Amino acid sequence: MSSAVAMEATRRRQRLSSNGGVSETTEEPAGQWGRAWEVDWFSLSAVILLLCTAPFLVFFFVMVCDQYQCSVSQPLVELYSGEATLLSIWEKAPSFTWTAAQIYTVWVSFQVVLYMCVPDITHKFLPGYAGGVQDGARTPAGLINKYEINGLQSWIITHALWYANAQYFHWFSPTIIFDNWIPLLWCTNILGYVVSTFAFVKAYLFPTNAEDCKFTGNVFYNYMMGIEFNPRIGKWFDFKLFFNGRPGIVAWTLINLSYAAKQQELYGYVTNSMILVNVLQAIYVLDFFWNEAWYLKTIDICHDHFGWYLGWGDCVWLPFLYTLQGLYLVYNPVQLPTTHAAAVLLLGLVGYYVFRSTNHQKDLFRRTEGKCSVWGKKPTFIECAYRSGDGGLHHSKLMTSGFWGVARHLNYTGDLMGSLAYCAACGFGHIHPYFYIVYMTILLVHRCVRDEHRCSSKYGKDWKRYTDAVPYRLLPGIF
Repeated sequence: MSSAVAMEATRRRQRLSSNGGVSETTEEPAGQWGRAWEVDWFSLSAVILLLCTAPFLVFFFVMVCDQYQCSVSQPLVELYSGEATLLSIWEKAPSFTWTAAQIYTVWVSFQVVLYMCVPDITHKFLPGYAGGVQDGARTPAGLINKYEINGLQSWIITHALWYANAQYFHWFSPTIIFDNWIPLLWCTNILGYVVSTFAFVKAYLFPTNAEDCKFTGNVFYNYMMGIEFNPRIGKWFDFKLFFNGRPGIVAWTLINLSYAAKQQELYGYVTNSMILVNVLQAIYVLDFFWNEAWYLKTIDICHDHFGWYLGWGDCVWLPFLYTLQGLYLVYNPVQLPTTHAAAVLLLGLVGYYVFRSTNHQKDLFRRTEGKCSVWGKKPTFIECAYRSGDGGLHHSKLMTSGFWGVARHLNYTGDLMGSLAYCAACGFGHIHPYFYIVYMTILLVHRCVRDEHRCSSKYGKDWKRYTDAVPYRLLPGIF
C-alpha cells in the first residue's frame, strides 16, 4: 500500500460502528475473528486435497463433454475396463494454444482498463444504483477501505461491444469462446496460479496492510486461504474486488451467449432450455453488479483473505464450472415441454425473489440503523458488541424479523433454488449439469458453518442470544 492509501485507511478508523453505535477503546485484547489463526489436521488435509484435485476436477467436467458427450460415467467405465487410459484421455484433449493466450490476454487487459481507467458514471443516471467510490466494511484491524464500484458499467460496455461485433463489425465469431474452450482453460489456470502466488509472496515482502495479515505457520493453508485481507496495487486496484467480479463474472454471460451461438451454428436453432439458462443466469449476474456496493459487506470481502481459494477459484473454477449447463446443452440440445420450462422459470424467479428480498431487508436494516419497516412492521433485533484488532469496542445489530426471522441464511436458500433451476433446465438425461447444485449445496452449507463460527467468535454470548431467537439456518423446521 502506498503511504497515501495507508494514511487514508488510518483516517477511516472510526470510533463509530457501522450502525452508528458509539465505540470505545480499551486495553483488552481484541477478539480473533476472521480467518483461522491455527490449522487442525482435518483442515490441513482438506486444503491439500483441494489443491491437488480441484484443477483435475475442472478438467474432467470439461473433458467429458469434449470427448464423451458430457457422460460422467463413460470415461470411468472405460478406464476401469482398460479401453482408455489417463494418458490417452489427456492426449485427446486440446492443448494450450497461442491463439487462446492472445484472446485471454486481451480479455483480462480490457477488464483491467475498464476497472481502473473508466470511473463509473452509470450511478448518475440509474436511480437506485450505488456506484462510484464506496466504503467497504470494517476489517479485523479496524480499517475501512474505499472502492471504485463500476462493475455494472463494465458489464454494459463489454456486452454492448459483443453485440456490436456480432451484428455489425464481425471482428470475431460469437462462438470464439466455445471454439477455444479447453485451450482457454490452460490460460486461466496460468493466471490463477500466477495471481495466487504473487499474493502469497506479496504478503511476506510488501503487504498492503500488515495489521490485516494472518500467518498460520502452515504454508499450504496460507497459500490456499490467503494471508492478506485486502491486497492492493496502488490506491485502487483491489485484488479481491477485481477477481471476484472481473474477469470471471463479466465473462459468465458472454460464455453462455457463445454456447447459444454454437447451438445455433450446429443445429440451426436455439432450444428453450438454452434460453432459460441464459436468462436465469443473466439475472443473477446483473443482480451481482447492480448490488456490487452491497457485496462489499458480504463474507467474501468481510472475512475471506485473498489466496488460491479466491484467486484461482475466480479465474478457473467460476467460469468453467458455473457455466456447465450451457456447455452441456451445446452437446445435448434439450427442448423442454412447456410445463417443464414454466416450472423451471418459476423456480428460478421465486429463488431469485427470496435471495434478493432477503438481502434487501438486511441492507435496508443496516442503512437505516433499524429505523425502517419490514413486512409492515418495525424490525426486531439483538444488540451485539465486538472488538476489532485495534482494540476498539464496536456495536452492531442482528435482525430477527422478516426473512431473517425465518432462518439465519434464507438468502442462501433462495440461491440454492436458483441453482437447482439452472440444472433442471437441462432435463434429466445426465448428471453432468447437476454438479452445480451439488457443489453449491456443499459450498453454502459450509459457508453457513464458517460464517457462524466467525460470528460466534466475534460476538460471543450475543451470538448465542441470536441463534436462540432464530434457531434454523436454511430450512425452517428442518435445518
